[in-house]
Amino acid sequence: MSTAPLRLVTIQDHGVRIPSPSTLPAIESEAQLHGLLASLSGVDAVGVEARAAKLATRSIKKSTKLAAINLAISMVDLTTLEGADTPGRVASLCTKAMHPDPRDSSVPSVAAVCVYPDLVAHARKVLGTSSVAVASVATAFPSGRASLNVKLLDVREALSAGADEIDMVIDRGAFLSGRIGQVFEEIVAVKESCGNAHLKVILETGELVTYDNVRRASWIAMLAGADFIKTSTGKVAVSATTPVALVMLEAVRDFAETTGRVVGVKVAGGIRSTKDAIRYLVLVNETVGAAWLSPTLFRFGASSLLNDLLMQRLKQQRGAYVRADEFSGD
Repeated sequence: MSTAPLRLVTIQDHGVRIPSPSTLPAIESEAQLHGLLASLSGVDAVGVEARAAKLATRSIKKSTKLAAINLAISMVDLTTLEGADTPGRVASLCTKAMHPDPRDSSVPSVAAVCVYPDLVAHARKVLGTSSVAVASVATAFPSGRASLNVKLLDVREALSAGADEIDMVIDRGAFLSGRIGQVFEEIVAVKESCGNAHLKVILETGELVTYDNVRRASWIAMLAGADFIKTSTGKVAVSATTPVALVMLEAVRDFAETTGRVVGVKVAGGIRSTKDAIRYLVLVNETVGAAWLSPTLFRFGASSLLNDLLMQRLKQQRGAYVRADEFSGD
């Protein structure tokens, strides 16, 4: 097994203070990987669900809600991943990503626009040199079932078209059948192909069955070089949930404390309301701390969330709700 080329992040760049991190040995065999994963503590499912439910009841002060909404907007990966996507739809989405509310220049841009590889060039042309990144799904999204050569071709196509970020999906069949070395190796290979592009590794947690599997898959992805770990493709019945996000956030916290390397988290699928977004922000703050409350370390993968955030933002300013059709349906 090859060693993962971990990209070391300067901790100070993210404002994260790690107390005397140790160094994990390079992963050189599948047996070594199994041993490391076996050393992880089990997840208390009842405790995780109870804590997530408790944190979901937390409220934020009205005076800070506008700031929370602005922060959430800046964390959105505005996404369209439909078979009927067209260059025109992608162009509209990119325009909205840069200027979510054209009437109000104080509304921040979103973090990224996420599309299929064949539409990356269209997104790149519209976004140009704006602060909005171009993200592309890859590696036989959403199933992850293809040869490694096909997956890497998918990645190279997206990167050559101008993608800044790659959202790859793991082969859940390989993971669930115990072929974790294959999962690790594929992430390592994709990371090598990414070069300077950021790599988000989609775990598809709704298919991983247990919280213990979510924790193990998170560690595999991070050990293999992921810059972000991501919950879901948004293409299965169960996508992001707060208990799963809590397990993943605890994993990135523990990984940072162990290795000194900081990894982000992206939640995707089923997050549609401002209330949902704020619940996740509270979860992040209470689990890994305020340093992760940044688009560089936390993202929402969503299509409909942005409009609700914009509506709630105007509610904070005007004191009354506006019509949903005041904002584009893109």
